[in-house]
Amino acid sequence: MFESVLVANRGEIARRVIRTVQRMGLRAVAVYSEADADLPFVREADDAIPLGPANPAQSYLDAGTVLRAARESGAQAIHPGYGFFSENAAFARSVIDAGLVWIGPSPEAIERMGDKINARNLMEESGVPVAAGTRVPVTDLAQAVAAVTEIGYPVMVKTAGGGGGIGMGVAYDEAGLAKAFEQASRAAARFGGGPAILLEHYIERARHVEVQILGLADGTVVALGERDCSVQRRHQKVVEESPSPGITAELRERMLAAAVRAGEAVGYLGAGTVECLVDADKQEFVFLEMNTRLQVEHPVTELVTGVDLVEQQIRIAAGERTAPPTATSGHAIEFRVYAEDPRRFLPGPGKIGVWEEPSGEGVRVDSGYTAGNTVTPFYDPLMAKLCVFGATRAEALERARRAVAGFTVEGPKNNLPFCAELLENPEFVGGDYDTGLVSRMRA
Repeated sequence: MFESVLVANRGEIARRVIRTVQRMGLRAVAVYSEADADLPFVREADDAIPLGPANPAQSYLDAGTVLRAARESGAQAIHPGYGFFSENAAFARSVIDAGLVWIGPSPEAIERMGDKINARNLMEESGVPVAAGTRVPVTDLAQAVAAVTEIGYPVMVKTAGGGGGIGMGVAYDEAGLAKAFEQASRAAARFGGGPAILLEHYIERARHVEVQILGLADGTVVALGERDCSVQRRHQKVVEESPSPGITAELRERMLAAAVRAGEAVGYLGAGTVECLVDADKQEFVFLEMNTRLQVEHPVTELVTGVDLVEQQIRIAAGERTAPPTATSGHAIEFRVYAEDPRRFLPGPGKIGVWEEPSGEGVRVDSGYTAGNTVTPFYDPLMAKLCVFGATRAEALERARRAVAGFTVEGPKNNLPFCAELLENPEFVGGDYDTGLVSRMRA
């Protein structure tokens, strides 16, 4: 086991990783931009190295500066959190080449799963169900139109690289296809990708369900249950829960087995997530993508398994081979607390005047801010993750209502009113919802 870990991230996830690193008796090193100098994660680390200006390209996404901070601090390993460098194969290689331990999957696995088309083809070859779609990149609209004659409408149009739902669109006819194709192409260009587009048949009433896997140092892959991430705005997750209230026990077993096959196919090491779309009516699923990192919503899996996923990442990276328990019990729900307008979901940064977190049995808050801090416009507006656990889903929902009511944030706009509204929505409360829920709530 190494003795020190540099956390190459910020805010909530940096604070959460630092907590586990220190609990394990290791030294935690933070890095921070000028805009984040006063955030809790900086002072809670054992050492903190400034990176540079607020612009991520000049701080958190400056590979040379991050590696220099690791050398200066004497860190022996780097944990990337999520976002930033977490799925960057080139950075992972540079960490390894520098003689440091990369707490994540191999650069080769990151590359293979980072391209959605390659990942989809590999999964199909490995016996994991995939939707009808394109096996090669689509680079112009004429190709897209030709492909849809085989796939059939409606189709999901998305970039072959990248994640987070950015640039996704659904087309029901040729006019919609042209619009969605243009949107996805712009997104690909904006994030440095070429004009490579993936088309897949779109499931009308779909649930977004993902499986948490761990690839152990001995080559074994295990699954630690699933998470339902169907509450989304603009194809981005807002609320997640485990177990999914929308799948049968038989479907769950098939999904867990398929996720293990997916991990084995790529020789996966560490924590990863196999994301799927579930046809809620037919109780069938197809592979969506694989995230080669820790997920924002990992706490719900930790709550139902009792397993610290960050600790597992660290132990696996250090070569330990002990498998964690995989049984699940109870029910957990996570609410992402964003600095955003609760109706239109547009960012609303600002200085936090009041920050009062809820507490009590079954309540966990992973936060990146406190009173006096400023949520700046430079980064994702996620302020905290409010997580609740109960023996049953009904108990978790009741604890969630109390916790949301007891969470006070004044200053920046926030989506806690939306969370309260969701907890009274009949579809959500009944568990019979899909990825269109938020759109229906705001129609």
